[in-house]
Amino acid sequence: MPHPISQAPQTELDEAAFTARAKARLDDIYGPRADEVLRRLLRLISHQRGAIPERSRPLWSERDQLLITYGDLLLDGERPPLQVLDEFLETRLADTFSGVHVLPFFPWSSDDGFSVIHYREVNPALGDWEDIRRLTRHGDLMVDLVINHVSRESLWFVDYLAGTQPGRDYFIEMDPSTDLSQVTRPRSSPLLVPVSTRRGTRYLWATFSEDQIDLNFANPDVLIEFIGIMLYYVEQGARIIRLDAIAYLWKEVGTSCIHLPETHAVVRLLRAVLDHLAPGTLLITETNVPHRENMSYFGLEHLDDTTASDAPAQPDEAHMIYQFTLPPLLVHTLTSGDATALEAWARSLPVLPPGCTYFNFTASHDGIGVRALEGLLPPHEIDAMLELMHRFGGYVSMKANADGKDTPYEVNITYFDALRGTRRGADPWQVERFLCSQHLMLALQGVPGIYFHCLTATLNDHEGVERSGQLRTINRRRWEKEALDELLDSRNTPTREVFMALRRRLKLRAQEPCFHPEVEQHILDTPPTLFAVQRGPLADGRRLLAVYNVTDKRQPLPLPDLDEDDWYDLLADAPWDAQAPRELRPYRSLWLVQRPGAPTA
Repeated sequence: MPHPISQAPQTELDEAAFTARAKARLDDIYGPRADEVLRRLLRLISHQRGAIPERSRPLWSERDQLLITYGDLLLDGERPPLQVLDEFLETRLADTFSGVHVLPFFPWSSDDGFSVIHYREVNPALGDWEDIRRLTRHGDLMVDLVINHVSRESLWFVDYLAGTQPGRDYFIEMDPSTDLSQVTRPRSSPLLVPVSTRRGTRYLWATFSEDQIDLNFANPDVLIEFIGIMLYYVEQGARIIRLDAIAYLWKEVGTSCIHLPETHAVVRLLRAVLDHLAPGTLLITETNVPHRENMSYFGLEHLDDTTASDAPAQPDEAHMIYQFTLPPLLVHTLTSGDATALEAWARSLPVLPPGCTYFNFTASHDGIGVRALEGLLPPHEIDAMLELMHRFGGYVSMKANADGKDTPYEVNITYFDALRGTRRGADPWQVERFLCSQHLMLALQGVPGIYFHCLTATLNDHEGVERSGQLRTINRRRWEKEALDELLDSRNTPTREVFMALRRRLKLRAQEPCFHPEVEQHILDTPPTLFAVQRGPLADGRRLLAVYNVTDKRQPLPLPDLDEDDWYDLLADAPWDAQAPRELRPYRSLWLVQRPGAPTA
């Protein structure tokens, strides 16, 4: 049966249903204190009602594809960077993306924005709220809710140091002798940070760095504050709320402190608030963890990575989850020339119910996560990939384990340079190999996101790493607009070739109904040198076949379906010639559509 496509707009959760749903989640989080917290939440909701813009449209369609960027990746030395970005979207990328994810644009003290000083202000070095709202004319706006931690330069932290409210109880003090060996760590830095206060030295929980101090959600004041912040972003035009580092939110000594039930309950509560006040606003969770753990943020009781329930529960957690497995698995596939692991993983993905989908990407402001490969590739294959990334100019960031040893957490490298060659070394196929990675990602079920530096085929920024002392800077280059314009307007530059090819493919994708996020995908049996996925069929029988050569050699196409003569080649904009030689050039792809009984022209 063709997969149904949900075209109905998201409807508002009525008052009684919201109250019941919120009460259930607050019971899970705060137990006997839930009633008082609910009263406070309802007061906040009543104050916000009327300030939130109304939306009445489907959650998503095939036109949905997002640009991921910092607010200051483009500089001209004269205008606020957000205005430069706005102009670039208007002149270079018109009708290409359905929206933009602007990475944290608030005043910050470290980690390029993810150590927030003030959540309700725009960094004046970037622009102002009017500049942010102006970006919504290009489509949906995704905004980060940096919810797990805050900068030690924030006013909350100043309150803590002085012992005054509200910040006095916003952080997690811990006796340094406490056994925290079970805590899952994404970094190799110390978990507890000593801080000098008026009450003497205290040790505070800091999952990511000594400048990013974790917030104490066992204090309901913190939760109410962040619900207000989230609604403020929606009021300013945000349609997608990204929950940064959400997996580590709740802490309980004696546990791993990751994916705890209270964390999932908080996500469900945020979803309930959005469904009630701002239906159509999407919630996406950022959890760089192994695949099975990542899937849990859909909040579906019977959904795992091998089977789909015949009657899955109504989703009430994230609308979208980041597909963290895809970036490293594509690097492995295209540098080894073997799609076996990619095919097995893609085949294992369950059928999702309407209202849930994946956010597919290959690169982001962070590195290429390695943890997502656990259980999918044997250790020697992961080691081979890491060694190759070193050869291509990358670095490997580590995380601390309970046994005291450090293990790889992510590769720091631009995605373009990650595909500089194969295991034999660098070769002339870098552009084609890189474009193959992007084109393959675009065909998979879900909503795609393209990082700005993928559009521009950016090389490793080693000078930036030396200046900042941070490995992630290698993939966070700031472009001088004049220099980028010169590359885009010059012939025979990789930047222009990649930019033009991706722009064309994105525009083509947005017109194809088989790429709707809720259209089923089926992974076809092919030799390891190929990867093939079918999207559809739709109700009218239309289906799409995407085939990729993942090697640097021509490959035959042993697909019986291609013998039929009613396919249309979207990339060539011509009927498919079933009698032509059946082979695919290195790293090339096919997008073929078929609608039985319809003309192919």
